[in-house]
Amino acid sequence: MKFRADVPAALACLVVAACWLGFGLILVLGRRGAVKTESKRDTKSHLGFLLQGVAYGICLVFHRTYFSPLLPMPKTAEQVVAALAMAMALGSEWLCFAAARMLGKQWALIARVIEHHELIMRGPYAVVRNPIYLAMFGMLLATGLAAGRWPALVAATFVFLVGSEVRIRSEEKLLREAFGPRFADYARRVPAFFPRVL
Repeated sequence: MKFRADVPAALACLVVAACWLGFGLILVLGRRGAVKTESKRDTKSHLGFLLQGVAYGICLVFHRTYFSPLLPMPKTAEQVVAALAMAMALGSEWLCFAAARMLGKQWALIARVIEHHELIMRGPYAVVRNPIYLAMFGMLLATGLAAGRWPALVAATFVFLVGSEVRIRSEEKLLREAFGPRFADYARRVPAFFPRVL
């Protein structure tokens, strides 16, 4: 395999890899602080979680030669793509941290409601109802831009969005049951996944 040391692409790969380490740390620490028992759980969200994982796998297994540009393009365009990948990774890590911190003891990998569950509608949750999934999607795009092949990134995006839809439906079913009209009003005001453009 030919190795090409392209500075913008190499820097993008390093920043994205560092952000993945930070992302993992956020998830591990969030899990440690979470309440272990729940009053209700929906295991259908496991399928969505699996599909999201498959999407990451597609990007990583079908990678291009590391430290090479996504497509043949002018040097300036390579630098823009590398900067975009780094910005997405850093922004996604911040969004995940802010959202996990806001959830506190309610944080979980699977759909659940705990006793005395609070409907979080502030911070990142005032912009989208599922900011952690948006952050995960940002990491997928950053990974694809930094190291993936473009057809793999397209396929991974589709699989990830299907998995996210499964998880969102599963979690929001529990929240609708727990909070009724209050959650319905929140869902009318705040989009599920992609922020509204003003």
